[in-house]
Amino acid sequence: MFKDKRVLVTGGTGLIGRPLVELLLERGAQVTIVSLDDPSRAHPKAEFIQKNLMYLNHCLEACEDMDYVFHLAGIKGSPAMTAKKPASFFVPTITFNTNMMEAARQSGVKRYLYTSTIGVYAPAEVFHEDDVWKTFPSEHDRFAGWAKRMGELQAEAYRIEYDWKDVVIVRPANVYGPYDNFDPENAMVIPTLIRRALDGENPLKVWGDGTAVRDFIHARDVARGMIAALEKPALQPVNLGSGQGVKISEIVEIISRNTDPRPEIEWDTSKPSGDQKRLMDTSRMRELGFEPEISIEDGIKEVMDWFRENRDKIGKRYNVFRKNKTA
Repeated sequence: MFKDKRVLVTGGTGLIGRPLVELLLERGAQVTIVSLDDPSRAHPKAEFIQKNLMYLNHCLEACEDMDYVFHLAGIKGSPAMTAKKPASFFVPTITFNTNMMEAARQSGVKRYLYTSTIGVYAPAEVFHEDDVWKTFPSEHDRFAGWAKRMGELQAEAYRIEYDWKDVVIVRPANVYGPYDNFDPENAMVIPTLIRRALDGENPLKVWGDGTAVRDFIHARDVARGMIAALEKPALQPVNLGSGQGVKISEIVEIISRNTDPRPEIEWDTSKPSGDQKRLMDTSRMRELGFEPEISIEDGIKEVMDWFRENRDKIGKRYNVFRKNKTA
């Protein structure tokens, strides 16, 4: 499907984008990346464009002559950062999501993948795709969740008015991997704990009591799931997760035993830890013939090894929370 096709990947220098670009290149695609990151983070065999997708004209330029578009560009940060700087999530997200989908429609893109999020769901033990519009996003994901929901609604509006049915929607779970945001001030739980542990923090301080359960999936597995969803294509939104719960205490244990010297763990129960349990129903994903391959143990060890070897790349990602400076 992708051989000799022109494929655009927005956010192709990031957590999911980097492995997705590699998989597309392996399939013979002519890949273009658009991102605000430093060009050194881009795959050397892909064309790199540095553009701000909050502007419609930039989106139209990026989409010109493209066969397929994977829209992955997004704002990634911790729940604490969401609470402190909600506009930094909401405004860029809703702006570039709206502009990119409109540009793809105007450009006649054959198929478009929209990356939504687990944050669109209300608190529940298991998230089912068809339940989203029955409820509201969790208070912990209110701004980012609503911004992502608007992209899903935009796709529905295009189906109704323009009969454009070529938008595939995927909702990844809690994604981790190389090329993540490792800024300890605003990163998600796995990358921030990895960085602090490998930077020698001892005792390693962790928010909550470790009992919160999350659905984690490695970025390379998400990239494979995205390709599977676009190839079919998936006619309804698809969760991309492991479907298996992992306690935060298990994550901390894996990181701790792969750190030398091994740190002591200090739990700060005065700090919030988010919703108690968040798992995805993955039956629709498996109907596409897709199964995650990377275990949480192997995945975290891989990320820790990558971090040790690639500290020079950590500071070359665009970081909206540092007033457009990298971190």
